Amino acid sequence: MAPVSEQWKRWRSEVDLDEYETRWSRLAESGQDVFGEADFVSRFEPKSALDAGCGMGRVGIELAHRGVDVVGVDLDPDLLTRAAAAAPDVCWVNADLASLDLARTFDVVVLAGNVIPFVADSDRPLVVARCAAHVRQGGMLIAGFSLRPDWPGADAYRRWCDAAGLDLVEAHGAWDSWKAADGRLPGEDGDFTTGADYAVFVHRRP
Repeated sequence: MAPVSEQWKRWRSEVDLDEYETRWSRLAESGQDVFGEADFVSRFEPKSALDAGCGMGRVGIELAHRGVDVVGVDLDPDLLTRAAAAAPDVCWVNADLASLDLARTFDVVVLAGNVIPFVADSDRPLVVARCAAHVRQGGMLIAGFSLRPDWPGADAYRRWCDAAGLDLVEAHGAWDSWKAADGRLPGEDGDFTTGADYAVFVHRRP
């Protein structure tokens, strides 16, 4: 397996995959909205989406249910096996995002669930660049991740997107904050990431 961050190693060693998978089902059964990421992505009405770092496929499967042509990519074969069992009609690819080349582009590439912090530190700029390379002209790269002292910061992520030739168009503090129309660019009425514990960024390929 390609290099991963210490954060990922810790998560993978501590989390029971059966419990993790059923937890989302229990939340949905209790009436909680567990598809905030898919709702966010659906605003852009994509016909195709790359779920990069898809894990068990929760986001990608929901987008597929909404009629989106989805490809899910992850480095962990155990997680992909569960994704394929849940949605055998979706294309699931076992690959390293740092060297990803699917020979196609998508309307949206989504990095949900702390994908960026879970990538090895040295590979993070490469992952952003390779994901950006799969965004069609006019398409979006959408990423959400927790902001913690020992994790990559919002400023670093924005620099990697700049280097990949993407333009920042939206920034949010949560996947559902767009419903309150509070998305704004850093620098407008202050940088919302100051003191925040989460960030969602939307970048467009010109």
